[in-house]
Amino acid sequence: MQVQPYLFFEGRCEEAITFYRESLGAQVLMMMRFRDNPDAGKSGGGNQAASGCGMPPGSEDKVMHVAFTVGQSMLMASDGMCSGKPNFQGVSLSISTEDEQEAEKFFHALSDGGQVQMPLTQTFFAKRFGMVQDKFGVSWMVVGGAENKPA
Repeated sequence: MQVQPYLFFEGRCEEAITFYRESLGAQVLMMMRFRDNPDAGKSGGGNQAASGCGMPPGSEDKVMHVAFTVGQSMLMASDGMCSGKPNFQGVSLSISTEDEQEAEKFFHALSDGGQVQMPLTQTFFAKRFGMVQDKFGVSWMVVGGAENKPA
């Protein structure tokens, strides 16, 4: 069994994936747009590519599903219902790196256009730790050079 994050960007998914490619080195494994929905048009009448999933007209080119990796982790995402109002409350994604320079690089990249919630600093458990909400509203905890102390 696996538990994997599934993020709904409500119309900004492709922009988010591009941002994560540039800032975190994300790699897209597969992407499907609403126009590619195999059930599109089955309910009859006109172009049903997006509306076959209850989507608003004009959503055909929005992302229905994308699977991508960041490091060794797989995440999935979608434009959801294209409401324009993503809501990522109560959840943070955590990035752990072996060294503090890499943590600083990711933290600063995620901060671009976002909001720093806790500046990157040294803690009792890591050489670098900080929290940031990126420009899409996704909260991230960045850990670099974690202290591995014996139990």
